[in-house]
Amino acid sequence: MSNIYIGYHFTIEPKELGSEILIAQLGEKAFESFTETETGISAFVQKDLWDEMILDEIQILQSEEFKIDYSFEEIEQVNWNEEWEKNFEPIDVDGNCHVRAPFHPKTDAEFDIVIEPKMSFGTGHHETTHMMIQHLLEIDVTGLKTLDMGCGTAILAILAEMKGAQPIDAIDIDNWCYLNSIENAERNNCEHITVYEGDAALLKGKKYDLIIANINRNILLNDMQSYVESLNPKGTLLLSGFYVEDIPFIDASCTEKGLIYVKKFERNNWVSLKYVN
Repeated sequence: MSNIYIGYHFTIEPKELGSEILIAQLGEKAFESFTETETGISAFVQKDLWDEMILDEIQILQSEEFKIDYSFEEIEQVNWNEEWEKNFEPIDVDGNCHVRAPFHPKTDAEFDIVIEPKMSFGTGHHETTHMMIQHLLEIDVTGLKTLDMGCGTAILAILAEMKGAQPIDAIDIDNWCYLNSIENAERNNCEHITVYEGDAALLKGKKYDLIIANINRNILLNDMQSYVESLNPKGTLLLSGFYVEDIPFIDASCTEKGLIYVKKFERNNWVSLKYVN
């Protein structure tokens, strides 16, 4: 394979939801790496796998709900390790949990999670992940059957196992996330995490004591009934991936389904909520 890449630079409005959808659709093509930018994302495909029509079937580019502009360029000899180092910053939660890449130094944190970040984390991901980790650090998860929905790199599933949860299912609709989660679970010597590629349809007939869902408002609202039906009595639901102004919509969906609000974390206008049934 050639070391020459084609880099696409997308400007997206609204950025958060548009970026997630665009990454998912590009991931079905030959694009293999993504980085978040201030205005959207950059996506990279090997030149050998590229053709001028590669974006023709990307549906979001035709959607009237999003405004997306892009440019592209040829890039030689992409050093992905260098790209990761530039774009991925370690997450340090209250000194108790450290999420880092292999090129970051180890700390004395009680929970030291090492991931290979083949898609960089943007600020939003840092903040939502940070708050979900805060929730998990406060909860005794020993022996709890756990679901990490929209697992991404499986950070939260890995922390749950480190704290004693088992068994754990980690689910993501994106093939890259599915494969990367398997790698990261193995990298952290996890023995109780099973990773699945798919969506909330996989939850039918399954029950969990703890459900973690760090996705986005629209998907959370769409799948909330599935989460509630999959939650055991006295179970806990942790939600993040949305903004302060989204709280009324999320809370209404949860409370009308019988869940009880417990706690909120807020970080730079991002929010994470805890509910029990």
